[in-house]
Amino acid sequence: MNHQTIFINGRFLGQPVTGTQRYAREIVLALDDLLATGEIDHNRYAFVIVSPVGASDLSGMKHITVRFVGPLRGQAWEQLALPFTSRKGWLLSFCNAGPLLKRRQIVTIHDASVFAYPKAYSFGFRSWYQFALPVLGFTAARILTDSHFSESELIKYCGVSPGKIAVVPLGIDHMNRLHSDCNVFTKHRLGEKPYILAVSSQSPHKNFKRLIQAFGSFRNENVDIVVAGGTNSRVFSDPGFSSDQSNVHFLGYVSDSELRALYERAYCFAYPSLYEGFGLPPLEAMACGCPVVVSDAASLKEVCGAAALYCDPESHEDIADKISSLLADAGLREKLCGTGRSWAAGFRWADTARAIWKETVRMTG
Repeated sequence: MNHQTIFINGRFLGQPVTGTQRYAREIVLALDDLLATGEIDHNRYAFVIVSPVGASDLSGMKHITVRFVGPLRGQAWEQLALPFTSRKGWLLSFCNAGPLLKRRQIVTIHDASVFAYPKAYSFGFRSWYQFALPVLGFTAARILTDSHFSESELIKYCGVSPGKIAVVPLGIDHMNRLHSDCNVFTKHRLGEKPYILAVSSQSPHKNFKRLIQAFGSFRNENVDIVVAGGTNSRVFSDPGFSSDQSNVHFLGYVSDSELRALYERAYCFAYPSLYEGFGLPPLEAMACGCPVVVSDAASLKEVCGAAALYCDPESHEDIADKISSLLADAGLREKLCGTGRSWAAGFRWADTARAIWKETVRMTG
C-alpha cells in the first residue's frame, strides 16, 4: 500500500520553546501516539517533519520521522526550501506561519495580536506578520485557531472566510509529565513568605505594569510577587516597566520543572493580560492546584470558564481587589483550587491532535 505523506513544518525545532513552540511539540508527540495506537493508520499515512539543518530533533517518536533540509535559514527557508520539499504532499504548519504560496496547507494561527495590539511587538516582527497572516488566510486550504474569540479576530483583521476556520482548543496535560524542581526557590533566594505568581513573556499586552501597580496598592509586606518569563527584543517591544520594590522578584526564564514548583507553592496566580488568543498559563496553574485571578478580556473567559476569579485588566485597583479577596478568604481559595483542577483536566493534547487530524482527513480525503 502506498503511503500518503503528510509533511509538518518543523521550523519550530530550531526556535526557543515558548507557547507557540510548545503547542507544535505537543501536537507532534500526540499525533505520534495516535499512530502508535492505530487511531491513525500508519500503513496508510506517513508523517515527515521537515526542519532546517542544525535544528534539534524531537526525541521519543516512534512513527514520525524528521528530515533536515538546508542550507537556508529563517523566513527564506520557510518560504523556499520548505514548499519545495513538501511539494508532493500536504503540509501542517502549527506556529502562525508557513509558505505563503502553498495551497495544500493547514495552518494554525493562534491569534491576531499583531493587529489588535501592535505596540507589543517589534517593528520587523509585526510588519511581517501583518502582511503574512492575511495572505495565509487566503492561500491556505484550512486555518485552525485556538478559541472562538480568535476565530472572530481572524475574520475581522485578516479577512479569513468563516467557513475556512476550525476552532481547536489546546491541551494542558504536559504538566502531568513534569517533576517539580524545588531548587528554584534557593536559586532565586525566595523565602518562606507566601507569593503571588505571574508567568509569561514580558510583553506590554501581558499587562504586568498594572499588576505591579496593583501589588503596590495593597502594600502587603508579608506577601511577595514573583514574575517568571523572559524577553525577546526581536519579537516584543520594550515592556516599559520595572520595579524597585524589595518584595517583587523578576526571575527571567525558568525551566518547565521549576515552573511547576512555582505554580504548586504559589498562593495564587495572576494573569491580567489585555489580549490572549487562548492563554495556557492560567490552565497550567489550575492543573497544579493554584487558584487563578485572570483578566476578563479577550478569550480568557472562554478558556477559564467558572474556574477563575476575574478582574478588569484596565484597573489596577480591581486587580488588587481580586488578589486581596483571595488573600483574605481561605475558603474561596480552596474552592478555586478544586474547581481549577477539574476544569484543567478537560484540556488534553490527545483531543487537540484528534481534532487536527479530523480536519486533515477532511481536507486531504
